[in-house]
Amino acid sequence: NNEVAGFKFSVIGVLYAVLLAFVVIAVWQNYSNTEIAVRNEAKAVGDLTQLSYAVPDPEGSAIRTSVADYANEVRQSEWATMARGSPSTTTAHALAHLTQAIFDLHSDQIRDLALFQQSLHLLAVIEDNRNERLDSANGSVPPILWFVLIAGAIITLGYPAFFGTTNLVAQILMTATLAALVALTLLLALLLDFPFTGQVSVSSGAFDEALQQMPPHLKGHPPPETENSLP
Repeated sequence: NNEVAGFKFSVIGVLYAVLLAFVVIAVWQNYSNTEIAVRNEAKAVGDLTQLSYAVPDPEGSAIRTSVADYANEVRQSEWATMARGSPSTTTAHALAHLTQAIFDLHSDQIRDLALFQQSLHLLAVIEDNRNERLDSANGSVPPILWFVLIAGAIITLGYPAFFGTTNLVAQILMTATLAALVALTLLLALLLDFPFTGQVSVSSGAFDEALQQMPPHLKGHPPPETENSLP
């Protein structure tokens, strides 16, 4: 009867609502953390550029060039590959060149040990935040959880069919409204789960700002003609 079915439907509805809310909150937190990682990475790029002016040339100039190459590759190359869930080989190579440029410094080429240590710290910040950015590109919700969400939506939306009613139109409208709400929430979770794909994507504006602070001759590196992705 409708009373028993109504009680069971309320239990199913609450359980599914809690699960769906948990997923939405989790993917939103991951999206926010990704935005923070991008800003921190871009800030470290800018800070390392400024710090390189304390290093005598040609080593300081080599660091600035390597930093600019890396920032340009992230903006022009890796943002596109992250939309497909993959890192960029050219960006990885640019980061390797930047790492080598810093490791090529010698104690007599820098003012003090603290300067070298700060360079290593900024490099570590760049690498750590890049790794976090790449990890989030593939999504944080495991496939099994998506399966549970979709199966739960089918069960939740199908359950009202067991209710007896004399107004079929009203039941169809209520079910359609519930289906639209569930579909929109699932779509929101899906868009937020892949922060570099689709219209709701993390912007590369932080790297644009970092590049704007660099010397003019370092800003205009053209994008590579071809792009490969790491397996």
